[in-house]
Amino acid sequence: MLPQRKIIHVDMDAFYASVEQHDNPNLRGKPIAVGGGQYGVVAAASYEARKFGVRSAMPGRMALEKCPQLIVVKPRFQRYKEISQQIRTIFYEYTDLVEPLSLDEAYLDVTENKKGIASANDIAREIRQRIFEETGLTASAGISVNKFLAKVASDYNKPNGQKTIHPTQILEFMEELPIEKFYGIGKVTGNRMHEMHIFKGADLKKKSLEELIGLFGKSGNYYYNVVRGIHKSEVKPHRIQKSVAVEETFWENLLDEDSVFKQLQLISEELETRLAKKEIKGKSLTLKIKYKDFTQYTRSTTQEVYFAGATDFYKTAQKLWELRPFDKPVRLLGLSLSNLNTQEKKQISVQLKIPFEEFE
Repeated sequence: MLPQRKIIHVDMDAFYASVEQHDNPNLRGKPIAVGGGQYGVVAAASYEARKFGVRSAMPGRMALEKCPQLIVVKPRFQRYKEISQQIRTIFYEYTDLVEPLSLDEAYLDVTENKKGIASANDIAREIRQRIFEETGLTASAGISVNKFLAKVASDYNKPNGQKTIHPTQILEFMEELPIEKFYGIGKVTGNRMHEMHIFKGADLKKKSLEELIGLFGKSGNYYYNVVRGIHKSEVKPHRIQKSVAVEETFWENLLDEDSVFKQLQLISEELETRLAKKEIKGKSLTLKIKYKDFTQYTRSTTQEVYFAGATDFYKTAQKLWELRPFDKPVRLLGLSLSNLNTQEKKQISVQLKIPFEEFE
């Protein structure tokens, strides 16, 4: 029988915004947004701004409507990468099984850790203290037996807190967990579940595997397992990402090209933000269109050099839009980037790990 894993999910608190407030004392205690402005997309919002309903990925115009006194700060991704590297260095002092999800969060498997600390809870507390002492920033952590539970737990006592879901508490915890708190269930699926009177884990648990697969396809199997505390995905230190996508479903269908182009510009900016956060570039861009009648159309283009950023994405998306076969109201738009530099990074990593003995 395999030993029970000890997994920690560490998540920095409002990372980009917290960095800006740490580096500029004049911003502390004030509602700020990193990125955004009148025509951009919010990359991160301080907790002071979140009280007004400002959130990441929100159009800057909407954020300013919600919080007129919002201070918009230009992103400094090089600075965020620098601090992220400091934080990862701390992680590796405890375990080599670190799976970064982005600059500001990661999974750690500390079942067997370098310091021989028996309690994962103590390790998480020590890591959070180290992060604060060395960067001046706070982090939250979730601790449990798998990645799903650790991820859910890390969001529980934010900011600057941690929560452990002990093996004896898993089933009760999952039954009481509101469905919108389940990692992997977004707003659309959450609303659909609410319509089916599924409001928390206990309601989801009443559904059979066959029912959930019938309702949600392959995801049904995932929902059936996680509500029972089952999630077998291991912490993968060298996980290779194959694509990065941003999609937006609209409450009101887009009826004219100007509206489509405005949304494509916002989506392009959000895609640039996500790529910068993960230090990723790509050569293939795909435009996805879903129409009012739910028909779907995708078109891709590949170039020899990496796309430069939001402006490049937007201009290419406009050209792909011109190739569409239909003129119908648009329900969803999406852009995804593939043919990424992640494979190159993986190859370099493998080459560096070849033991010297092989050359003797």
